[in-house]
Amino acid sequence: MNLFNSGLLLKRAVNVKVVVTPRWKEEAQQQLQAQINQIDGQLQQLDLQAQRMISEIQKQSINPPGPQVIQQIDNIQIQVNQQKSQFLEQKNQILQQLQQVQLLNMEEEVNQGQIDSFFTVETGDNLIEKMQVEILLRDGIVEQVRGIL
Repeated sequence: MNLFNSGLLLKRAVNVKVVVTPRWKEEAQQQLQAQINQIDGQLQQLDLQAQRMISEIQKQSINPPGPQVIQQIDNIQIQVNQQKSQFLEQKNQILQQLQQVQLLNMEEEVNQGQIDSFFTVETGDNLIEKMQVEILLRDGIVEQVRGIL
């Protein structure tokens, strides 16, 4: 008997949860701090690039700078400020996540994300039950699979 003739192969999203442990908490905090450091670096790089561009424009212009040069510099500063605002918003969101991680209790279960899984459904199966599957991890190890496979 052919396996593919016995049912229909479907794809589902499987929720992945983790148990908060000291190791998981430490790794999550390190990961979030690394993201914050990366954004800080991008902010510094953005400032340096803007300063270089502005000084280059000023070097190429005559003294006193004309209205076009002033407009160019203003445009650069506006773009830099918009990008800075986006970076700072990202940093703020990560800082909020970091604070949430710090407040988690040990042994608490938290959502980590989703992964895709394939499953077979046949006549008479409860599709809703088969769609509700989740995996529980403890320090990266599958501790439990919940639901009907």
